[in-house]
Amino acid sequence: MNEYRQFLRRLVRNYIVGSVLAVLCVGGAVISSALQLTIGRFDRIFVVLLVSFLFMVSLELLTFSRQVKPIRALFLAERPSPDQIRDAYVQIHRLPALSVLRIMGPHLLGLSIPAVALSLLFIHRGWIDLPVSYIGIACSGAILVAGMHALVEYFLTDQAIRPLLQHVSEMGSREYGIRVSLDGRVIVSTQRKFQLSAFSIGTFPLFFFVLATQIRLTVTHSPLIEDYWKWASLILVFGVFFSSLGAWLLSRSVRQPIGNLEKALRAVQTGDLDVRASDLYSDEFSRLVSGFNHMVQGLSQRERVNEQLLQSYFSTLAAALDARDTYTAGHSQRVSEYSLLIGREAGLSDKELDLLNKTALLHDIGKIGVRDSVLLKDGRLTDEEFEQIKKHSILGEEILKRVEPAEMMAPLLPGVRSHHERYDGRGYPDGLAGKDIPVFGRIIAVADAFDAMTSDRPYRSGMPLEKAISIISDGKGTQWDPYYAQLFINAFYQEKEEAAPLAYTYKAEA
Repeated sequence: MNEYRQFLRRLVRNYIVGSVLAVLCVGGAVISSALQLTIGRFDRIFVVLLVSFLFMVSLELLTFSRQVKPIRALFLAERPSPDQIRDAYVQIHRLPALSVLRIMGPHLLGLSIPAVALSLLFIHRGWIDLPVSYIGIACSGAILVAGMHALVEYFLTDQAIRPLLQHVSEMGSREYGIRVSLDGRVIVSTQRKFQLSAFSIGTFPLFFFVLATQIRLTVTHSPLIEDYWKWASLILVFGVFFSSLGAWLLSRSVRQPIGNLEKALRAVQTGDLDVRASDLYSDEFSRLVSGFNHMVQGLSQRERVNEQLLQSYFSTLAAALDARDTYTAGHSQRVSEYSLLIGREAGLSDKELDLLNKTALLHDIGKIGVRDSVLLKDGRLTDEEFEQIKKHSILGEEILKRVEPAEMMAPLLPGVRSHHERYDGRGYPDGLAGKDIPVFGRIIAVADAFDAMTSDRPYRSGMPLEKAISIISDGKGTQWDPYYAQLFINAFYQEKEEAAPLAYTYKAEA
């Protein structure tokens, strides 16, 4: 609660500073230099201002209380919920913009409406002797003073909320282990902030000067008043034009590098670590862009190292599995190569090919759980032994589910489990058929069968490549997906015509 009280004290202090700067230094200067009021008039005007001030304070306090309600509720709760923490965090970020609305709304209207009403009443009763036109001038001055006050208040509040935001963020981490942030949400855009600020800074002093001069000429009954608005309007038009132009140019010069960095960040979020932000700037954005590019370059290098380690990890697991049986050494690697051949012919993306490669390398990882007496048996398997072998696809899925992080292994599980399913639904372990079989399972099934048929076993020699291709061709639509089987067949004959026999690596090893 102490943090909340300190925060309120900072807001009150900032409000007083903004009021002094805007009302006394600007508004007071206009009043003291432009209006020449007698004591009698000032007494009655003081009553008008006092009543209006009290009404304004009441209305503004009510509005402020509503604006900080989620924040106050957070600090009053014994143990706030995660939603309370998040709501308060967002509301704190909104306070600078809400301070502008509060000053241009309840603050300005709460003062102006009672002041105008009482002034008209006093003029009608004859209690003050002022031209009615002065009320319009006073309203114009009040709008300008409020605008300047709102500008100062916005930036002071923007600084005042930093310690409280830090405290609420730490509260979420400490109480629930959650990271509280806006997650990229924009409360006030930089472009709008710069445009309105630059425009206000450029036009407010000009409007104050024109207004003060008009009042001075009116009070002194100067003959210049007749032609005053002819040249004053021209000055105002040019002043507003150049302020608007300058605000637009300033906001664009800031928005362009921010947009450049945002575009690069979105690319990084999609996994593109080769992107670089354009270094086209000579101000502080140059350091920011350089730091961003250096960071992405470091991430890219780390990603390549991690990918090499991960690929080595998969290859090592596959090699460890193949090492159990000297007759099937290299089987997982060859199945991976054949699967990638089919995947490229099918037009899979680089990401999909990478996942297919990993799945194929580990498709038989479940055989680790099969007894050597069954896995390494020289002769044909009995029905009971074959049932044990059939469990390896389920065992493989269960093994990979235990590998952390789980999300890294999740894309591999369907292919590992389903690579012995048949297109006609007579495969195992789930009896899936047709397109219900995962894509990787259908691809690996073709590659796995081809290598099994062409590899030597203790009880038989591998069959010729052409015969294995013929068997795959005959099994299209029954045992294997006809589309992926045909892609493999086409690739076989294409490489044969180019005098680059399929499974060259296997034959060389043999």
